Amino acid sequence: MTLSVYLSGEIHTDWREEIITGCRAAGLDVTFSAPVTDHAASDDCGVAIMGAEPSKFWHDHKGAKLNAIRTRHALAAADVVVVRFGEKYKQWNAAFDAGQAAALGKSLIVMHGADHQHALKEVDAAALAVVETPEQIVQILRYVMSGQLPG
Repeated sequence: MTLSVYLSGEIHTDWREEIITGCRAAGLDVTFSAPVTDHAASDDCGVAIMGAEPSKFWHDHKGAKLNAIRTRHALAAADVVVVRFGEKYKQWNAAFDAGQAAALGKSLIVMHGADHQHALKEVDAAALAVVETPEQIVQILRYVMSGQLPG
């Protein structure tokens, strides 16, 4: 079995690399996609490609629309969507991605710490699994692909 996994959400830690490395170490046949994690490139893609804007609103609007093309394609192509909510920043785009994944009927895994449990209760309700660590995601993917439990 091969799975396509989209890794959405927080961009300030190495959680994506931990999942990718863990899946490779477990010998899982998983392909990964993700948003552009270079914050400046993601913010400025619209004006870099289509031209400058005098207003920050339109600057951000252009970037958001280009990023939406990438995100919509990646969500549609994914078998599983993992959405990480980090500790330091509010990831509104992650909540949007979780909602889109649920609306598309994608298998959704949400990752966040216990301190976000109440704030994300509706997002968690749409998920098939809610975890706190990248290792738990690797274990879920291993189980889904092979039926093998950890240890």
